[in-house]
Amino acid sequence: MSSRAAPRLLRLQRHLGPQEDRGSMEPLGSPLTTHVLDTASRVPARGLCLCLSRLLCLSRLEDHSQQWMEPRTSYTDPDGRCPGLLTRDQMKAGTYKLTFDTAAYWRKKGQESFYPYVEVVFTTPSKAQKFHLPL
Repeated sequence: MSSRAAPRLLRLQRHLGPQEDRGSMEPLGSPLTTHVLDTASRVPARGLCLCLSRLLCLSRLEDHSQQWMEPRTSYTDPDGRCPGLLTRDQMKAGTYKLTFDTAAYWRKKGQESFYPYVEVVFTTPSKAQKFHLPL
């Protein structure tokens, strides 16, 4: 490990805290969690808008006529997390899309964004599972 990388790694480890303490930051019943870090500034991404959508019909992802339902829009907290993004009752088996509005985040910081948004599409076979999507 380079001497420049070591302090950054230590800072990230201190930010995340011990492995056993990390789960306490998210609601116990939330099957979907996320944590967004602004690695350029080396801080959590506070106030980043997230939009969670679920695919309404069973179609192929390449089909541009897909219809997405938007059950939740939220913002990351001071720690870069979005607690309670989706409750266990709201989670159904299916295909979801979590969109991170990175352009608006960087615009608020007075900078341009290389990525206007980041989308993560994932499929949940069961609402009993837990999913964590870091960015």
